[in-house]
Amino acid sequence: MNKSDILRMSLVNMLRRKTRTFLTIVGVIIGTSSIVVMMSLGLAIDKTYEEQLGQMGSLNIIDVYPFAPYIEGSTSYAFNEVRLDDQAIQQFAAIPGVEAVMPQKTAYMRVVAGRMVADMPVVGIQPELLEAFEFEIESGRLLNPGDKEALIFGKYVPDFFFNPRVPNQRWGPNQSGQSQVDLLTNNLLITTDMSYGERRRSSDIEDDSKPPQPHEVKGVGIIKESGTEKDYQAYMSLAALEEIMKADDRFQRSQSQDRISRRSSFQQSGYEQAKVKVADIELVENVQEQIRNLGFESHSLLNMLNSMKEYSRTLQAILGGIGAVSLLVAAIGITNTMVMSIYERTREIGVMKVLGADLKDIGKMFLLEAGLIGFMGGGLGVAFSYTVSFLLNHLSNGFMGGMLGGVPGQISIITPPLAVSALAFATMIGLIAGYLPARRAMHLSALDALRAEA
Repeated sequence: MNKSDILRMSLVNMLRRKTRTFLTIVGVIIGTSSIVVMMSLGLAIDKTYEEQLGQMGSLNIIDVYPFAPYIEGSTSYAFNEVRLDDQAIQQFAAIPGVEAVMPQKTAYMRVVAGRMVADMPVVGIQPELLEAFEFEIESGRLLNPGDKEALIFGKYVPDFFFNPRVPNQRWGPNQSGQSQVDLLTNNLLITTDMSYGERRRSSDIEDDSKPPQPHEVKGVGIIKESGTEKDYQAYMSLAALEEIMKADDRFQRSQSQDRISRRSSFQQSGYEQAKVKVADIELVENVQEQIRNLGFESHSLLNMLNSMKEYSRTLQAILGGIGAVSLLVAAIGITNTMVMSIYERTREIGVMKVLGADLKDIGKMFLLEAGLIGFMGGGLGVAFSYTVSFLLNHLSNGFMGGMLGGVPGQISIITPPLAVSALAFATMIGLIAGYLPARRAMHLSALDALRAEA
């Protein structure tokens, strides 16, 4: 028999018992769709993790900190073991795959706008690298390399201004929804005097020490909301921030020797943090490893994403296993169908053997029948899975998304690789389920087969 004859006879035999074939295919449909839908829920959770972390920042930006190794037999850490200085920044920039490196220093300061004040971290950065590290402006502009006394503010910084002379004043927008200060039009001051603008108590008046003079600055931009610490910080040129801190340091040195070490530490301890941007997300882990080998601590959102994906893969395996039980039951149904087909066609098998049919062709015919049942059930199961996925996404309205960790409208995602894999898996299950019945048909004695129907 040629291949077309084997295919034709397989199709005719499947149609001989339409009800039984249909019910067997239905079992495969249920098993296949169960696996696909269960896996699609895990894929949706995985996708949600990526979207949520993407809102928190770029996956190819690494935060680097000085590493403080623990001292054996002590209760302290060796904080001065590694310095995050210009030499370290050059080493990071020389690592293959690194696109840009931006060192940072932070000073906690009070920003003054008229009678309103707010305490916040002021971060010194290199203005020319803002765009490289995905700083986007909502109003105004970003810092320019030549800016000396300019600041840009996070989205929610304006909401934290208050009048220190008004008791129990509420932070945040006023009743009209507008921020309490306009940082781009007001004349601003910044100072390390965290009591600036407050009423001085009698004990403060008797104190001979004077607070440092505030520094005049201007706000030039408000950063777009990022969902990160950017929303609550102010940024200015690193060189300008160092000049301000040096001026305060000189003033404090003239006022009190006790405060020298505290202020001088800003100049001597190197950078507090550096951000490293990697050109390709695939290189992030390798770059992080090289940074750690230099003695620094590094962290990126990719670390968190990998942990989340590990959890997601475990969840997908559990959900897929639940669906696989249904397909296993369908495989038993295929085996039962093929065994019954052999009993019903015993005489036909004997006649084919007497006429000289090749044993392999007989086995191929039964194996093809089982494979076709798996293929047809798998194809219809995948199609049914798309319908179920659509209904889940359309009808959930965020309810199931909240329960499963997804987002509204995307609690089930069926990717083309998942659909193709499910179809191939269902076909393979059909072939495996039909293997033993096919071997039984091949080894059936022609004489016994003829006698059985006599």
